[in-house]
Amino acid sequence: MSFAALRASLVASLFAALFAAILAGTAGAGPLEDGLSAYARGDYTTALRLFLPLANGGDADAQYGLGVMYGNGRGLPQDYSEAVKWFRRAAEQGQAAAQYNLGVMYGKGQGAPQDYTEAARWFRKAAEQGKASAQYNLAFIYSIGQGVPQDYAEAAKWYRKAADQGDMDAQNQLGSMYGSGQGVPQDYAEAAKWYRKAADQGDADAQNQLGSMYGTGQGVPQDYVEAHRWFSLAASRDPASGAEGRDMAARNRDVVAGKMTPAQIAEAQKLAREWKPK
Repeated sequence: MSFAALRASLVASLFAALFAAILAGTAGAGPLEDGLSAYARGDYTTALRLFLPLANGGDADAQYGLGVMYGNGRGLPQDYSEAVKWFRRAAEQGQAAAQYNLGVMYGKGQGAPQDYTEAARWFRKAAEQGKASAQYNLAFIYSIGQGVPQDYAEAAKWYRKAADQGDMDAQNQLGSMYGSGQGVPQDYAEAAKWYRKAADQGDADAQNQLGSMYGTGQGVPQDYVEAHRWFSLAASRDPASGAEGRDMAARNRDVVAGKMTPAQIAEAQKLAREWKPK
């Protein structure tokens, strides 16, 4: 695997954390809040007009906002170099989302020379502030040794921090590490626990892994009904997420079905139909 496998988009939810703070009443009314509201409704011209003087005056959140606008080409021409400039200004003031995005851009070589060491440095700063996406990325690069020495124990540590915040991908990765004994003592019960957390949120890979554990009785009591249910859910994943995984889950489901009674299969199908992500 390579850096490309990391979460490498420029904050899909954009100003989610800042906007949530406004809605919760933790931030007062003002130009920044007005700019965020304008951005949220797609009025990028107004957002830019409000953010720019704030950013030039040193407001880290507005600097982050300008970085996002330049990075995504919203309200002005897309310019990765300008995005890096504004993210850096905000990141140096401790703005965690800007630190994360700066790590992304160094990792991808967008607007700055590709530098995995710098990417890791900025991911760490955001991760230490509790940003789950940065914790996940930092864990991943420790697992592959890109920009940092390969260290599975350190990878497991950061995956756990993200997983404890409910990060589905980190939960799945932590389940895999416990299952293989990579960076942590091998513990199938722990593996099943983390796979279940991810599977409950809809992670198809975790659902397939959990089905396998129920099918073999590894880390959980052997239960073909549960195995069939989780395989069925994994096999019904969105086609855009990959045919190979769906086909594997379908094959696993058919194998375990050969060991079940019609009543058990019907029960498993009912459980799969009634399942809703948590």
